[in-house]
Amino acid sequence: MEIVLSGIRSTGHLHLGNYYGALRNFVKMQDQYKCFFFIADLHALTTHPKSQDFHAGVKAILAEYLAAGLDPEKVTLFVQSNVPEISELYVLLNMIAYKGELERTTSFKDKIRGHEENVNAGLLTYPVLMAADILIHRAHKVPVGKDQEQHLEMARLFARRFNNLYETQVFIEPQAFNFGSDLLKIPGLDGSGKMGKSEGNGIFLIDDEDTIRKKVMRAVSDSGPTVPNSIMPESIQNIFTLLKVVSTPDTVTYFTDKYNDCTIRYGDLKKQLADDICKQINPIRERIQTITHDGAYLRYVIEKGTAEARASAQATLKEVRKAVGFKSF
Repeated sequence: MEIVLSGIRSTGHLHLGNYYGALRNFVKMQDQYKCFFFIADLHALTTHPKSQDFHAGVKAILAEYLAAGLDPEKVTLFVQSNVPEISELYVLLNMIAYKGELERTTSFKDKIRGHEENVNAGLLTYPVLMAADILIHRAHKVPVGKDQEQHLEMARLFARRFNNLYETQVFIEPQAFNFGSDLLKIPGLDGSGKMGKSEGNGIFLIDDEDTIRKKVMRAVSDSGPTVPNSIMPESIQNIFTLLKVVSTPDTVTYFTDKYNDCTIRYGDLKKQLADDICKQINPIRERIQTITHDGAYLRYVIEKGTAEARASAQATLKEVRKAVGFKSF
C-alpha cells in the first residue's frame, strides 16, 4: 500500500481553508492509503513561540485533526518532536544540502523579507527538515500546495543525492499527491489571497457563532454592481466562493441572480453566508471541545501514533546509518 504523509505546524488553529482544502480529503484517503499525519512542532520553533503556549498549540491541532474526522485506528497521528529519528535524519541531510540552494528557495527569501529580525538557521534549513519528515517514512505521495512544491522537489533532490553519494537505494523520490477537482482553494475574508493562519483573514474551526458572524460581516465587499451581469471583482468572487462551499445550490443561484440584476444586498448575502458557515462549523467545534477535555483519549492517540511512527522511522534510519557507515564497536 502506498504511503501518504502530511503535516501542519502547531501554531494557531485549523481554519476553513485547512478543512475544505485538505482535511476532508485526508478523511477520504485514510481508507485507501497508509497515512502518516503529524503535528510539526519542530518547524514551529523557527518563530520562537512562548513555551507556556507551545503544548497548548500541539494539543489544539491534535484535537482539531480528530474532530475533523481523522481516525487513529486507520492513520498514524503523531507529534514531530516525539520521533527523534526525524532530527537525526535532518542532521544527516544537512550534510548534503548546500547553502546556495537553500538561500534560493522562495520560502526563505519571503521569510527574510518579512522577518528581518529573525533570520535563523532553522528558516534556512526548513526544506531540509521537511525532507526529513517525508523521507524518514519513505512516503510515496505528499499532498502539497503551490507554495510547498519547491520543498517537495528539494526532498526528491536530497533523496537522489543521498542514494548516489552512498551508492544505495534507501530513499524513494516522493511525488505530489494530486487531489484534482477535489482540492478546494478557500479564499480569505480580506478580499484577496487564500485563507491563512497568519494573515488574519480566516474563520477557524474553533470559532463560536458570534465570532464567525462578526468576521463574515467585516468581509471586504464594494458598493454593489451598477451594470447587469457585470464581472465580479475579486473580493466579491471570494464571498461567492465561500457561499458555494457551505451553502445549498439554490442559495447560490438566488444571490447570483440578485448580483446579476443589480439588486443584491451584501448585508443579506453575508448574513446567509454566516448562517451556513455556522451550520458547518458548529458540530466540528463541539467535537473539538469534547476531545480537548478527554485527556485519556488524547494520550492514547499520541502513544499509539508515536509507537507506529517510531517503528517506521527506525527501520529507515537503520538503513541510512548503514549506508553512511556508522557501526558499533
